[in-house]
Amino acid sequence: MVIGGGIVGLSTAYALTRAAPGTRVTVLEKESGPARHQTGRNSGVIHSGVYYRPGSLKARYAVSGAAEMVEFCAEHDIPHAVTGKLIVATTREELPRLHALVQRGRENGIAVRELCAAQIAEYEPEVDGLAAIHVGTTGVCDFTAVARRLAQASRAAGAEIRYGARVVRVDRRPDRGVAVLTAAGDVVRGRVLVNCAGLHCDEIARRTGDEPGARIVPFRGEYYELARPELVRGLVYPVPDPAFPFLGVHLTRGVDGGVHVGPNAVPALAREGYDWRTVRPRELGATLAWPGSWQLARRHWRYGTGELHRSLSREAFTRAVRRLLPAVREDDLVPTAAGVRAQAVLRDGTLADDFLIQETARAVHVLNAPSPAATASLPIGREVARRTLAALETAGR
Repeated sequence: MVIGGGIVGLSTAYALTRAAPGTRVTVLEKESGPARHQTGRNSGVIHSGVYYRPGSLKARYAVSGAAEMVEFCAEHDIPHAVTGKLIVATTREELPRLHALVQRGRENGIAVRELCAAQIAEYEPEVDGLAAIHVGTTGVCDFTAVARRLAQASRAAGAEIRYGARVVRVDRRPDRGVAVLTAAGDVVRGRVLVNCAGLHCDEIARRTGDEPGARIVPFRGEYYELARPELVRGLVYPVPDPAFPFLGVHLTRGVDGGVHVGPNAVPALAREGYDWRTVRPRELGATLAWPGSWQLARRHWRYGTGELHRSLSREAFTRAVRRLLPAVREDDLVPTAAGVRAQAVLRDGTLADDFLIQETARAVHVLNAPSPAATASLPIGREVARRTLAALETAGR
């Protein structure tokens, strides 16, 4: 059984039905439909893989997953476009990091074009910077539509997908299998549990009896819609800070023609804390009780203070955007839906910087799958399916 009906869980179900036809696959999703959290609340960017450490799962799966995602969208008539993107240095201090990205992109097999200040206008006339790189394989798509199509294909191949099925208890018996109890009182049994629960994956792992070694510390990303979308032709990103897995406030023209601006990264007060008003004391208490949360705060409090300021002040957020897009005005930014990143934090306060998949007796746990997991969802699903089928074979001996 697969817990979680986001794009990773549904890709896993899809891969299982293709790799082992006839295998009974059940997906349990607590919401009334697919892709209600990370999958459906992001920028919709198909990432090229330029940022990620060569050889890492993120680098390998983003590069292959981007090409596969474009093919999948084309095959199933899902809105998408390969737009390319600019990564723009606006200060001299950022230039060495920009050049390091060029090298990293090439090590990952990605074509990258270096641009001087004058050449930026070829792609984005309103964007200002000292230098930039153009990454042609970046695109955009409707990831919610991708998740729905994966669900349809999985069902057509025999999988059962149950919405409104929130798991409240897990009973794993290595000699027999796994049974879960849902909030509705249903008992669902399976031979192997696959945990793709995103924002709640560490909780599901612990209910299974496994210690994940990390906790999900939720970070909210707040977005605005650009009231003058004509200012931006495609995708424009700042040079990221290598100390963080966040890419900074960027500009994204989506498949609908609108331009998203954001996100920032502020601590959420609940796993699904999409605004400051949403506070869940039990979840907040669990975050504060994790030693890694305090280590993280002590190490990066200056960065966090800046993010909080931009969250509470539209004027401050606008100033951050103006570094890339000088023409933007405060009244150009219209608040829109926020997302929450399911970021795993280790006990020592280190942010897990790669996808994290853990195998235990009759269980496979996906414990860290934030961005670029949507881009990489097809290869991630195949890898999780491979491990799941190996666990099934072991359990059958």
